[in-house]
Amino acid sequence: MEIWIVLGLSLGQSALYAAVRLYARYTADLPLAQQTATLNPTRSVRPYLDLTYQLMAIGFALVPVALALYLLSTPGRSALRRIGLDRARVGRDLAVGVGLAAAVGLPGLAFYLAGRALGVNVQIDPAGLDMYWWTVPVLILAALQNALLEEVVAVGYLVERLQQLRWSVPLIIVASALLRGTYHLYQGPGMAVGNVVMGVLFTWYYLRTRRVMPLVVAHTALDVVAFVGYAALPEQWLDALGLT
Repeated sequence: MEIWIVLGLSLGQSALYAAVRLYARYTADLPLAQQTATLNPTRSVRPYLDLTYQLMAIGFALVPVALALYLLSTPGRSALRRIGLDRARVGRDLAVGVGLAAAVGLPGLAFYLAGRALGVNVQIDPAGLDMYWWTVPVLILAALQNALLEEVVAVGYLVERLQQLRWSVPLIIVASALLRGTYHLYQGPGMAVGNVVMGVLFTWYYLRTRRVMPLVVAHTALDVVAFVGYAALPEQWLDALGLT
């Protein structure tokens, strides 16, 4: 029951909405490949009100992370140490995280472009915000928020709880990876499959090392490159890369 509550407040809810959105996209008049998913939309035409909304959204999205960590805490052992979200191996975690980001990022971009060509992905607009002095910091915070939410809940918390329920390793990997893929369905089935593959790799790594920190580093790096790069690159560069 606890797992369902945590997921219902976070990624499970996102997965259900994503599945319904995919149905809505497929039943719309516009072909899937001609539709757009905006990941960081503007929430107000007034800049400082938009900033307020953005920061509130980021903050509240981290509440399930706090809940998961609280539930994983035991007397004498913090949840941060339990799932490897501490600073015990900063240098190694950073190096592994950057390596994972490179291993996932380049094939992921190719997978996205191939899916667009095949008509199984929507066009993704990673940064729908207008450019202000606070846009880049907010996009970086959004990237960190995504990483913490997904890696702590879908990997650290879920793996720990499923192991307590005596699930086998293959089933745990499949469950975590499928959850990751499902809440990305709104981007199209192609991107969902790509995220399942990423989920298999990340969950396998966690089961071997009990370290979530490298996964957070990798995920943050991927999203920062996507969010900030898309916002900062000239439009002609995005056209040349096939990203518009």
